[in-house]
Amino acid sequence: MAFDHIDNLPITWTDHEDVAMRLFERFGGEFTEGRIYRIRFTELIDWVLELPGFVGTREECSENNLEQIQAKWVYEWRDNQK
Repeated sequence: MAFDHIDNLPITWTDHEDVAMRLFERFGGEFTEGRIYRIRFTELIDWVLELPGFVGTREECSENNLEQIQAKWVYEWRDNQK
């Protein structure tokens, strides 16, 4: 059974880990843990909306989703520091 199609599935605001992984892929080591937590939510919303495969809208976003995305992004960044 092939899983190639999984990478092409749409992602939404509640797919925190998938969003975080794509943000890490986009920005790599450009953002450290401290910088990730200092990103303004208005910027983060714009970046998420620009991600390939993202299907959510600005109106569907919540502060909780943004906080979860930031936390998962930090975990992704930490995992790639080894």
